[in-house]
Amino acid sequence: MPAASVSSLEALGDQFALNAATERKRMLVIVNPYATTVSDRLRNLVVYALQGRYEVDAVDTEARDHATALTREAAGEGYDVVVAFGGDGTVNEAANGLRGSATPLTCLPGGSTNVYARMLGIPNDIVDATEHLLRIADDWRPREVHMAMVNERRFLFSSGLGLDASVVARVDAHPQLKRRFGPYYFAYAGFGEFLGKYVARAPRLEAIADGGAPLAGVTALVQKGDPYTYFRRIPIHAAQGATLTEPTLAGVMLRSTRPTVMPGVLYRLFSARAQLARHRQVDGFAGVRELVIRSTDGRAVPLHVDGDYIGDVTEAVYGVDEAPLHVVS
Repeated sequence: MPAASVSSLEALGDQFALNAATERKRMLVIVNPYATTVSDRLRNLVVYALQGRYEVDAVDTEARDHATALTREAAGEGYDVVVAFGGDGTVNEAANGLRGSATPLTCLPGGSTNVYARMLGIPNDIVDATEHLLRIADDWRPREVHMAMVNERRFLFSSGLGLDASVVARVDAHPQLKRRFGPYYFAYAGFGEFLGKYVARAPRLEAIADGGAPLAGVTALVQKGDPYTYFRRIPIHAAQGATLTEPTLAGVMLRSTRPTVMPGVLYRLFSARAQLARHRQVDGFAGVRELVIRSTDGRAVPLHVDGDYIGDVTEAVYGVDEAPLHVVS
């Protein structure tokens, strides 16, 4: 970590302690010690800085779903806010424990992409993000959002079935390469999965949104918020009309992943103006409350939620969680 960042974090706590009001909100910081950019030293510096404005407790996660258990306990113990300090997987677990409670969630960027933190307006630099959390203590405005679900698994912002999820599965199988090379390893894995599985024999899928006519394709991207993800600083826009607050979903179905099709698809994903749903080989949908995507050739296909591979399925049933999640940023 750069020396300038270290000194900035050390100074933040002292700066805000001098200006702090009498009342301090209770904050639980849940840290994933294995996240891409998290270290013991950074953890301690962040906690020290946050103590300038909050009454802070911090705990490290020890296994999958540990963050969910910790946040459920935090809601029952009356914490004013829970901070998920890690990647999007940590944030997802924390959100699952807080849904339906009055305790709000917020984030600190510790992963390689930090999509949800950026969606909430939290800076992707750890020093700036810590300062942001210190400043909102005096402008406390929790708001209600909704999570989505697929096959009873809840997620915050995105899910994919097909090529996108195949890439996630391949990247998740090599965590050291993911940690070292970040988005570049995703790009490498994407080319490998595309050339190896989707050029010669892509899976066949169909999507039925709110009981409408089926949409045929080979890959589906489903969103609860926008953007779908980021490539470094570049937002990747797939579907139109996805929001965190509305109890609906949006998405796209790619009809083909032929080599002649994918350059245009990639251009629209990275473009700030061109919409993916207007591509001749893409069908888009928005304002959807129920969505079923199934394999029509009998093959199980990879499924991911919030950038975590969760298995191969022949059917994915999507909806929106009725229990609200409160966030503050």
